[in-house]
Amino acid sequence: MFFVDTIEIEGLGNRHYLVGGALAAVAVDPPRDIDQVIAAAARRGVRITHVVETHIHNDYVTGGLELARVTGAAYLVPAAAQVAFARIPVHDGDVIEIDEELSVRALATPGHTPHHTAYVLEEAGTPVAAFTGGSLLMGTVGRPDLVEPRLTENLARAQHASAHRLAAELPDDTSILPTHGFGSFCSSGQTEGEASTIGREKAVNAALVQDVDSFVAGLLAGLEDVPAYYAHMGPANSAGPDPVDLTAPRRADAAEIGVRLAAGEWVVDLRNRVAFAEGHVAGSFNFEADGKIATYLAWMIPWGKPVTLLAETPQQLADAQRELVRVGIDHPAAAATGSPSDWLSPGQVPASFRRAAFADLAAELSRAEVPPVVLDVRRDSERAGGYVEGSVHIPVHALHQRIDELPTGQVWVHCAGGMRAGIAASLLDAAGRDVVAVDDGFDRAAEAGLTVRAAA
Repeated sequence: MFFVDTIEIEGLGNRHYLVGGALAAVAVDPPRDIDQVIAAAARRGVRITHVVETHIHNDYVTGGLELARVTGAAYLVPAAAQVAFARIPVHDGDVIEIDEELSVRALATPGHTPHHTAYVLEEAGTPVAAFTGGSLLMGTVGRPDLVEPRLTENLARAQHASAHRLAAELPDDTSILPTHGFGSFCSSGQTEGEASTIGREKAVNAALVQDVDSFVAGLLAGLEDVPAYYAHMGPANSAGPDPVDLTAPRRADAAEIGVRLAAGEWVVDLRNRVAFAEGHVAGSFNFEADGKIATYLAWMIPWGKPVTLLAETPQQLADAQRELVRVGIDHPAAAATGSPSDWLSPGQVPASFRRAAFADLAAELSRAEVPPVVLDVRRDSERAGGYVEGSVHIPVHALHQRIDELPTGQVWVHCAGGMRAGIAASLLDAAGRDVVAVDDGFDRAAEAGLTVRAAA
């Protein structure tokens, strides 16, 4: 008998795994905060004997090196990966014995990276699951453009070949257990479902139902912007990440918060967008703690710039800090908890801006002598599915660098559901713009009376 425990990191859209038998287990692509993996092993009463990486990750900082050090496990990394630390190099066909009649077999699956390796879990010699990392995902594959632009097309072709190798060598009932693809920007497309098998992928995955040229053309055409922080993840993982440090940041008072803002540092308010709109420290930015804080903050902040976190509670602060270390934002410069009244000096008043629905925007456009600027901060692919006539398009991750491109006047900003509009509204408010955050679903834009055009 064997078990597979999934450790899901929803904010990054990744899954990490602990798989084992009665006595021993292997960790696959562990997250940086390794306490979760250690706790999972303790619950199972097993010892972690091996830690394996499918590839050098580009979207998060691995905990593999530290987990191996803490547990004494062997650390296995694909042989072709260039790293600066001691590891056991894994080659195609290598077999790692885990427990009685339980092993994993390395299967070279280049495409997401040149050295990518999947691990096939075998019980008594029979494949039962494949840990496919960023290779074969559920209904799609990992994107091939994160290593080097000149390699992208060749890696896309390699993804097609690797998918076919998995399909040819594994039984149809083999479970597919990828690391990426659950909201991760490492995925080349939208994943389908929460669980899958080789047999299902043969029927639905473009890599397995299309010829290589059609597949590559479609894959390359659908690639979107790469989060800027990805450029720092590969080098950090190749060098060997520092141990995770979740020590609470030093506490800042109102005066220090003001000084940091005046110095041009980022002060990030973690409260929900409703509370932020109603009142906040002028100049602060809103990245909701329960949204994709790690992805969007890491994407948008100038890398290495000091950040001060403002939270409602110590737990909210601790949770956000945990999210951020996963993407290499370590040691916030300072932090404070409470509410704006605690973060403002005597005599200062909270800033605020209005929230509205698409129906309010439609009404404003129909009556205003000078219509407001309508700003769409969704991704290119979302806008291609339809947009408000006359709207300006700047994806939220690019807005901080492109605010000056916006026409003058009041700005009504929207996304698909409200979270990114909240981020954008906070950036615009900090820049001194008169802003209204449209906190509404885009599917209600047309029924509100707005003209929604299809992309040409």
